[in-house]
Amino acid sequence: MRRGDILRAHKPKQDDPKRYRLYVVVSRQDLVDSAYSTVVCAPIYTRGHGLSTEVPAGVSEGLKHDCWIAFDNLRSIAKSALTQFVGSLSKTKMEELNLTLAFALDLD
Repeated sequence: MRRGDILRAHKPKQDDPKRYRLYVVVSRQDLVDSAYSTVVCAPIYTRGHGLSTEVPAGVSEGLKHDCWIAFDNLRSIAKSALTQFVGSLSKTKMEELNLTLAFALDLD
C-alpha cells in the first residue's frame, strides 16, 4: 500500500448505503509502512458538489468513470479493510491532492 493508492473497502461505515467504497490513501508513507493498524483516507464519490476541496479522478487513475475525491470527509480506516487495489494517482494528481488537502485542513 502506498500514499496515493486507490483501494476498495467493503462496508466501511455502518450507515453507508454502498456495499463498498473506494478510498485514496492520504497518510504519510512512514505511517502506511508502520505497524500502525489504520491509515487516513479520502473517500471517492460518483458525484461532486463543485467544492474547492474535491479533486476529480477518472479512468486514468484506474476508475471506471469520472468521480470526485472528497477531502472534507477524511476517515481513518483499518489497513486490513482496504482489500482491493484499484489504481494510483499520477504525480500531477498527487500534487493536486497535496494542495487540496492543505486547503481542506486550512494549512498555510
